[in-house]
Amino acid sequence: MTYTTSSIAFAAIDQMFKGMTLSLDKAAAHAKATGVEETVYTSWRLAPDMFTMARQVQIACDIAVRGLTRLAGSEPATFEDTEKTFDELKARIAKAHAYIKDLDRAKIDADPDADITVPMRDQKMTFKRHQFLAHFILPNVYFHATATYLNLRNAGAPLGKMDFLAR
Repeated sequence: MTYTTSSIAFAAIDQMFKGMTLSLDKAAAHAKATGVEETVYTSWRLAPDMFTMARQVQIACDIAVRGLTRLAGSEPATFEDTEKTFDELKARIAKAHAYIKDLDRAKIDADPDADITVPMRDQKMTFKRHQFLAHFILPNVYFHATATYLNLRNAGAPLGKMDFLAR
């Protein structure tokens, strides 16, 4: 079996998006059952200098969309960061998922050893295309999906490892 950049990217991102969605579903049900306002969960942060749970979802989506769009040779879409409820966050995940599913896989897979230069805050970084996926896009999606899970769990949602793994 041959693995391509897009097959690895889509398998990993599909799983992370599904895990975040399932975790948000469970947290929403728990909030409703316990009478806790959704904003307690969506504004939860693990430490004062960390982003809120809602922001973690937004960033996980943005990294996937921007990274894969750049690998496809296009300018990435920008989504407004206005989500405040579980349903809005799940819609954000679905929107990001639909967006990347429409990208041209052949362009994502093109010349994995070629250089790609991407903006990073006030500078630019150059990677080999396959390294951009393996060493930047996926670790960042994993990090923010994990932070989403940990925020929800720490806020009281009854989540376990299988929820994170979307099993």
